[in-house]
Amino acid sequence: MAGKERLDLIKQIIINEKNVNVTNLSGQFNVTEETIRRDLGKLADEGLVTRTYGGAVLNAEANSEGVHFYKRMAIHSEEKKAIALKVLPMLENKHTIAADSSTTVLEALKLLKNRTDITVLTNSVEALHELFQSQMTIISTGGILNTSTMSLQGAITNQTVKNYAFDVVLVSCKGLDKERGALDSNEAEAGIKLSMLKHAEKVIMLLDHTKFDRSAFLKLADFEHIDYLVTDRMPPEEWMKLLGKFNVTVVY
Repeated sequence: MAGKERLDLIKQIIINEKNVNVTNLSGQFNVTEETIRRDLGKLADEGLVTRTYGGAVLNAEANSEGVHFYKRMAIHSEEKKAIALKVLPMLENKHTIAADSSTTVLEALKLLKNRTDITVLTNSVEALHELFQSQMTIISTGGILNTSTMSLQGAITNQTVKNYAFDVVLVSCKGLDKERGALDSNEAEAGIKLSMLKHAEKVIMLLDHTKFDRSAFLKLADFEHIDYLVTDRMPPEEWMKLLGKFNVTVVY
């Protein structure tokens, strides 16, 4: 078995069982305990697990990714609404928008309901429901419904995104790491977001202050691929310097 395949299987075991033991994994995959320790070290570097004596446990942040969309909507709801208000002026001259399925981006879309001059493509089922009586033109990506994230996913979704070009993409992520950039935790969602990023002239990332210095195990984007970062409060000075180095405009 290839190392990457083994690592992917270990990831799934940890997500399902919440904790793992080096000896048990060594026997299960027929490799040395040192090999398993290296694998767990890689997952710890990615932010998925915390190493323990004899094994590893799933990080609380990763464990919370199963929280249903509607429960996530209530978390930091006021901060999300404040971020949405900051984004609104940035979209005045934008006419084609790609929007991910995050709860923060949904708040921004709600403020665009009366715009008749924009087209929005999204994989967010809740956005389609929220905006079905709006004045804008809405394009659904299509795809397989994930009822937990209330989003459309899969090959159809990705192909639809690739068929378009956008003035701007509105996207969120699970965390920002000074070394790794913007991070996410759902591989299917991250792939869709990445397609949106690649097909947009400008990238606006929306996230609240709790996402700074927060890890997740999938890399979404380097800082140089983000044009604007909109948040609810001024980031710490070291973050302002880092983002400035990559010409990211911070709005708060």
